[in-house]
Amino acid sequence: SERTFSTQVVDMAQSVPPGDIATQPGTKIVFNAPYDDKHTYHIKSSPLQVTNSSARRIGWAFKTTNMKRLGVDPGSGVLDPKEAALIAVSCDAFAYGQEDTNNDRVTIEWTNTPDGAAKQFRREWFQGDGMVRRKNL
Repeated sequence: SERTFSTQVVDMAQSVPPGDIATQPGTKIVFNAPYDDKHTYHIKSSPLQVTNSSARRIGWAFKTTNMKRLGVDPGSGVLDPKEAALIAVSCDAFAYGQEDTNNDRVTIEWTNTPDGAAKQFRREWFQGDGMVRRKNL
């Protein structure tokens, strides 16, 4: 009987679990009333900070549960080990009490970049077999 084997090339960097990241603030972003004009969240005049605490270059991307209300700029990028990025998180105006905001989430996902890859974000890094980590804010 004949046997067929499929081969797959897996980049070594993407077969290693991504290391940790640090966010400042750590767990929660709070927008205070009034909600009738657009707010951008700032900490001490700085946006949300994301730091690559690992020893490998990572690619990162944000997702939100409500794209109409919550904005993240930039929405994705690449960080070298120990490098940090400043991110602006904004909340558009909405009718307080008339919209359910309990499930609004901003999530950052990150993965190791392939060895030798340019320092330019690629969505494909998140669509293959590489390991992706997530943190909800």
